[in-house]
Amino acid sequence: METLKTQNELLHNYLRGKKRSITAVHAESRFGIKSLRSRITELRNLGLNVTTDVTRDGRVKYSIAAKDVNGSKKSLFPKN
Repeated sequence: METLKTQNELLHNYLRGKKRSITAVHAESRFGIKSLRSRITELRNLGLNVTTDVTRDGRVKYSIAAKDVNGSKKSLFPKN
């Protein structure tokens, strides 16, 4: 039986150390996340290095480094 993942877990697994980025439009269509900025703030508060950039068309996109602010690559959301 698959457990439901939180939006933060989904973003963490999709972005952290994968050299991917995500915009609010992409987050809503892929994961149903309506407030990406809030989720990103929560991930930053958990200690992740989140980079913010702007796309050519003016949208904000976020990516997450493999290492957290303490230099660890340990996952915040270990698999069960």
